[in-house]
Amino acid sequence: MIVAIDGPAGSGKSTTAREVARRLGFVHIDSGALYRAFALAACQQGWVSPAGILPPERVAPLAAREVGAEVVHGSVVPRLEGRRLGDELRTPEVTACASKISAHPEIRNQVNAILRRLAAECEAGIVCEGRDMGTVVFPEADLKVFMVAVPDERARRRLLQQGQEVTAEKVRAESARLVARDTADSQREASPLRQAEDALVIDTTDLSFEEQVERIVAAARRRLDTVESDGLH
Repeated sequence: MIVAIDGPAGSGKSTTAREVARRLGFVHIDSGALYRAFALAACQQGWVSPAGILPPERVAPLAAREVGAEVVHGSVVPRLEGRRLGDELRTPEVTACASKISAHPEIRNQVNAILRRLAAECEAGIVCEGRDMGTVVFPEADLKVFMVAVPDERARRRLLQQGQEVTAEKVRAESARLVARDTADSQREASPLRQAEDALVIDTTDLSFEEQVERIVAAARRRLDTVESDGLH
């Protein structure tokens, strides 16, 4: 079974998807970590500007880098040139670069191929989260979820996640940054951020973490019951 969870930054995808996968006994796949692996490769080569821009002539060499992944304790961990990656994927430099690199079709094609290979190899079901899981990567997913939340709440969560003090000024600044990211993601030519027509939409603004997880787990179990029932007839 494939559960595809999409939505804008700060909507709660990553933490929710990880817990949903744990409760279902599935493998959790964070597609963003694979883009970060390519971003790390670009940064290590000195191919990106301080703003995270990758020159056009570097796109093909970057797409050719050996980026892979393996399942560790129920979650997919990226590899670069055979080396398992960890905290180096979360540096400010890599973060700034990853969203811009993900706009290149050549990089997206490489990541999508890795994701589909992982899905084919996993004996258990998968919960894959990102921005185009249900529309491009796994359009035939058994369950598609689109998570949303108002920008200010998403900004507050991001600040807490980063260990920053939550002030009105910081929330405004982070909210503006997230809205700009939403606009860029939804307007890009390669796999724009959009809701699948058959997605279950969950507004997490006023939901607790437990409520978010339970809604998706319940929907996944209903879908599993349907599939198993169909298989008996």
